[in-house]
Amino acid sequence: MLGLAMKAGKVVSGEFAVDKSIKDGSAWLVIIASDASDNTTKKFSNSCEFYEVQQYIYGTKEELGRAIGRDMRSSLAITDEGFAKSLGKYLEPVCNENGDRNGKNESL
Repeated sequence: MLGLAMKAGKVVSGEFAVDKSIKDGSAWLVIIASDASDNTTKKFSNSCEFYEVQQYIYGTKEELGRAIGRDMRSSLAITDEGFAKSLGKYLEPVCNENGDRNGKNESL
């Protein structure tokens, strides 16, 4: 699903681009890698909460990068409402209420 969104140009990756998309209102959903630094996780969690953007902690930096055909990525933003809703439906049962992975190793 992430690969398809990436090909459609609806995924933003990298800390600065994701932060900008949250603040300018274009991000519908943010995925933070489970092995991202504490500072990165806190920064995006706070921004997502303030700007009311859905967020999940899922996968590793390597897994997120591979899912979009790039190098390691600590964060991704989905900028399309339809893709965000579809991914949210997938991520809800896989992640718990804190957004943390629920011990499942499923691929996006």
